[in-house]
Amino acid sequence: MKLNDIRISALGGTICSIWASFSFGDLFQTALLAAVGTVVSFVTSRLLGKLRKRE
Repeated sequence: MKLNDIRISALGGTICSIWASFSFGDLFQTALLAAVGTVVSFVTSRLLGKLRKRE
């Protein structure tokens, strides 16, 4: 077996073991929290921008 084959096999095994440990609920919760964090960050930056323009 070549070194490249061993690396690909190890990577494939790692990905499969990680994939098996996630559930759909966890992925959905992570996506939802990321979306909420993005919205909060956007709104906060807009509000801070308006406050700076007033001064």
